[in-house]
Amino acid sequence: MELLAPAGNMDKMKMAFLYGADAVYLGGKLFGLRAFSDNFSEDELKEAVAYAHERGKKIHVTVNIFPHNDDLTTLPEYLRFLRDIGVDALLIADPGIFSLARKLVPELPIHVSTQANTTNWASVQFWHDLGASRVVMAREVSLADVKEIHRRVPIELEGFVHGAMCISYSGRCLLSNYFTQNRDSNRGQCVQCCRFKYNIVEEKRPGQYFPVVEDERGTYIFNSKDLCLLPYLPDLYDAGLCSLKIEGRMKSVHYVATVVKVYRQAIDAYEREPEHFHVRPEWLQELEKISHRPYTRGFSVSRPTEADQVYSHSSNTQTHEFIGLVRSYDREKHIAWIEQRNHFKTGQTVEFLQPKGKLVTLTLPPMTDGDGNPITAAPHAQQLIGIPCDTPLEEYSMMRREVIHHDA
Repeated sequence: MELLAPAGNMDKMKMAFLYGADAVYLGGKLFGLRAFSDNFSEDELKEAVAYAHERGKKIHVTVNIFPHNDDLTTLPEYLRFLRDIGVDALLIADPGIFSLARKLVPELPIHVSTQANTTNWASVQFWHDLGASRVVMAREVSLADVKEIHRRVPIELEGFVHGAMCISYSGRCLLSNYFTQNRDSNRGQCVQCCRFKYNIVEEKRPGQYFPVVEDERGTYIFNSKDLCLLPYLPDLYDAGLCSLKIEGRMKSVHYVATVVKVYRQAIDAYEREPEHFHVRPEWLQELEKISHRPYTRGFSVSRPTEADQVYSHSSNTQTHEFIGLVRSYDREKHIAWIEQRNHFKTGQTVEFLQPKGKLVTLTLPPMTDGDGNPITAAPHAQQLIGIPCDTPLEEYSMMRREVIHHDA
């Protein structure tokens, strides 16, 4: 089973590999669907491929926009560039890009993006016949349907297992599925509920309708919960998936590292002893520490209900915040050198999530700055801080503390 992680930039890519990903998917500056992610320049793409291959890892590059004519002008040159630097696969949704890639760079494996909305075995067979090596399943496909597809079509299947859920994009909206019973928008039965007029009713003010207004931060009325299929790991294997995909190229380094490590541990535990596998409480606790919406199993085992929606609030929740990164550990002096990412001070209880080792908890003792001067607080961004710690800490361990919620 491949564990496939998001990489919005070089740092996130490296952390994903350090914490256990087998492959990452990332985008260049063009032709991807995450235009507001940092993404990778051509030089960075070369560096990323070299970094991954030196470690036996893989790079999948997104070329999954739905292009207009102007977009096709520079596409051939870009596809040849990706071939020449040795990327491991292209993620493609548009049939035109697919056709060009097959003609121009036939040696590159093509993975059909989830944006292609592949929901049945006949569509998977279609892509297989055209030369695709893998299909990323649409999120609304049940694991029972994935199993049927796997039985019928000899092709690799990839599925999202964790992260944000899309509501819609042009022509392929799931809103009708959620708001109505058996009115599947992807089977021609859409009730066009996205065009309904919506108001908000506050529970203690029945009968008072407040307009939905969008400001510069947006409007959040169509929030879905976040996908989490960790409890269904044996079913993911049984369905025939070859790659488990984590969403989140726009998410933080802390998010990527934490989710990757949890799924890495779970995958390894299952493959060691599948008959004795169980979801450990500490894995679920880790997934609560990152910024996320409440979790749902999506369409994996049954139709979503009202419990799978976020009606009452829009903000993400998390129990812990990332405050520092271990840059090195002095084994003679028992000092961890931490790069500050958020304010912390002596007396606070923190924990260290290590790439491979166990979670380490520490109450912060008196510290020193980079020049050896005693300090009690670390107020400056990216300041190097020496922290006495008897337990050796791995480089790139993530230091975090519990979030303190103050009553309004």
